[in-house]
Amino acid sequence: MQSSRRHGQRPARTAHWLLILAAMALSALFIGVPIAVIFTYALREGISVYIAQITQPATLHAIWLTVLTAIVVVPINMVFGICVAWLVTRFRFPGRRLLITFIEIPFSVSPIVAGVTYLFLYGSQGLLGPLLESYDIKIMFTVPAIFLVSLFVTSPFVARELIPLMQAQGSEDEEAAITLGATGLQTFFYVTLPNIRWALLYGAVLCNARVMGEFGAVSVVSGAIRGQTNTLPLQIELLFNDYNVTGAFAASSTLALIAVVTLILKYVLERKQAG
Repeated sequence: MQSSRRHGQRPARTAHWLLILAAMALSALFIGVPIAVIFTYALREGISVYIAQITQPATLHAIWLTVLTAIVVVPINMVFGICVAWLVTRFRFPGRRLLITFIEIPFSVSPIVAGVTYLFLYGSQGLLGPLLESYDIKIMFTVPAIFLVSLFVTSPFVARELIPLMQAQGSEDEEAAITLGATGLQTFFYVTLPNIRWALLYGAVLCNARVMGEFGAVSVVSGAIRGQTNTLPLQIELLFNDYNVTGAFAASSTLALIAVVTLILKYVLERKQAG
């Protein structure tokens, strides 16, 4: 009886390790190899050339604009995600399910379509374009246009992380705090926020990664003006079009490093959330 059990456990263990090895091999093939290629091409002419390419004014401006976009967009989406999650998990009202569906729209719409929509809305020939021009306000092909379209594309990330968690947690803790005399703000900062902090940070990390890597929507509304409205993904494309392969891979390595840091943060936050 025991020998038959042992014989049955051996194939299961073998299959278990084979699956692990297959997962590691595929991860190395589809993730490790592309990252290795990026850094190989970026450093193939030496570290001095790599640094010179990274420190070009247009590339530095693209890095700065990408970071600035994340600094503006991520906190706004964190506040938006908290408000929406609080609304749909703590209140019952007509149109609640429709609101949840609307939150998912940016995930179902192509980023390029989102960019074109903003162009038709705020462009000089768009729906609001003549009105904005009458007040000497220009949105398209400026930095605010990048902020707006990035907000749209990344708006669901924080809300999608918070809504399931807050539904599972329920509202008993908040109700107990209010019963004991806590105000709404005290309840939020001392009860709700500590309970959702890891999910909130996890959603912010995902939002940040998407903001920094967004290409399609930003390429439509920014105008890709070198040194003015070029984010890092757009700068990489321009460098490739200029046949500056080393510069393009050097800029790409910056995004790759951001991606690696994001994955590490994502792993840490997942462990914190599970613990």
